[in-house]
Amino acid sequence: MKKSLCIIYSLLLLTLLWTTITCKPVEQTGDDPLSEKTDKLFSEWDKPDSPGASLAVIKDGSVIYKAGYGSAQLEYSIPITPSTVFHVASVSKQFTAFAITMLADQGKLSLDDDIHKHLPEIPDFGKTVTIRHLIHHISGIRDQWELLAMAGWRLDDVITKEHILKMVKHQRDLNFEPGAEYLYCNTGFTLMAEIVARVTGQSFREWTEKNIFKPLGMSNTQFYDDHERIVKNRAYSYAKDNDKGFKKRVLSYANVGATSLFTTAEDLAKWLLNFEEKRVGGSAIIEQVHKQGVLNNGKEISYAFGLIIGEHKGLRTVGHGGADAGYRSNVMHFPEQKFGVVVLSNLANFNPSSLARQVAEVYLADQIKEEEKEGEKTVKVDRKVLDSYTGKYKLKAGPVVTIARERNRLVAKAGDEVKVELIPESETKFFVKEIDAHITFQRTESEKASRFILHQGEEDIPAQRIEPPTLNPKQLAEFAGDYYSEELGTTYTIVVQDEQLVAQHRRHDDIKLNPTDMDQFVGEQWFFSQVQFTRDKEKKLTGFLLTGSRVRNLRFDKQ
Repeated sequence: MKKSLCIIYSLLLLTLLWTTITCKPVEQTGDDPLSEKTDKLFSEWDKPDSPGASLAVIKDGSVIYKAGYGSAQLEYSIPITPSTVFHVASVSKQFTAFAITMLADQGKLSLDDDIHKHLPEIPDFGKTVTIRHLIHHISGIRDQWELLAMAGWRLDDVITKEHILKMVKHQRDLNFEPGAEYLYCNTGFTLMAEIVARVTGQSFREWTEKNIFKPLGMSNTQFYDDHERIVKNRAYSYAKDNDKGFKKRVLSYANVGATSLFTTAEDLAKWLLNFEEKRVGGSAIIEQVHKQGVLNNGKEISYAFGLIIGEHKGLRTVGHGGADAGYRSNVMHFPEQKFGVVVLSNLANFNPSSLARQVAEVYLADQIKEEEKEGEKTVKVDRKVLDSYTGKYKLKAGPVVTIARERNRLVAKAGDEVKVELIPESETKFFVKEIDAHITFQRTESEKASRFILHQGEEDIPAQRIEPPTLNPKQLAEFAGDYYSEELGTTYTIVVQDEQLVAQHRRHDDIKLNPTDMDQFVGEQWFFSQVQFTRDKEKKLTGFLLTGSRVRNLRFDKQ
């Protein structure tokens, strides 16, 4: 009996402790209906046995609401608060671009400097790559994460700045001519952080702390360049584990610039306020970092200086999101409304950009244009028309997408990803809720669709219908062998298993390869999505070119 009473008292004490810690101050909530509406948006995660989120809202020069929901550490049921520290992934990029812009304003570098002026060890690609190219993701340099994965690294390995710089040092080609197109590239921001360090003689962490974070009072913010450093009050990273609850998503990065900013919702609110107050940087720099990139053909892109310029329901937005391991983040500013939202989470399937927009809709309801939500306007499409869309399509520099009909609906599956529904908005245009994108099929009355266009963000990505060939055992055996990349210093062995090609690597699970043409295959891994085998004049196999979403035509030679 005494033991049972002790257990009951302990549970009551834990409940009281959780309630006491997570209770929001009276001045923040009170009877404010806007705060109550906001809290409801996060109610699904507002419990001690779930990862959750931290929130800060600014309006007219001050923080008007902040809150925490769920647990920062599930092992100890430590609640998330507005001062909980999160890894914010690519939200880091705007600080890297800001640092570069400050140094340019001081005359210590130029945005149009050839990067070799500061990083002479980077290979000569035969084309000039400038700092400005790096800022806007238009350099053509291959992406570091995809290169590392191709080389056999896991993204939960300890990855340092030195690892990345050594890998870039051995690259021989670009994805495209600098300035020709936009293709998101993390490598460019790692290189810019190193440029800051070399120009100033301080580590990137030290320089940003002294020149950005301390002047803004961002006392819980740092660039995390040492994976062994202890950070107080940090949230750990989680993902759903099917029906078993949650599991940890390990992150051991020790590189900065593209990622690895550790910060809080409270501190990022101060950062957003600086866009209006201009205390650090001044008007000229604040104006500069909002300027969008321009391609060689004169086309303006939406990406500015680590900031994406967009709009939401008629209102201009400036912001960026981030995703590493189980961390998800979004910082969104509405300049004309002097309003901003910070949402940070430690759960992999959390959608901070959607939540940030919903919070904005609560506080800016009288200024937002009411629009029909994507996917709400649906039409009925004849089964014969749906059948004309079914088949396999090859995304440009991406996986094969299989379109199938299930009763009266279309579904799509890309590579080894989960199946998603295509919601018809017209006879040819479909909405994909899971990735916030549209697919438009191109067809005639008498033929099957020849291709579709994937509209996602600023990109229109074509996908061509393919009719995969059937290869006999002798044809498959010709591809077997070892293939070595001098640029990555790694080898893949191609073997035939169960009448299918398989790519093997010492540090990866086997990767199945499916033919799309006689010498072209697609792999079932995000970093191994397209393999184009190459031949000499005598039609003898010489190697293959490996392409992913952010790495193109990386050469492997047959041994």
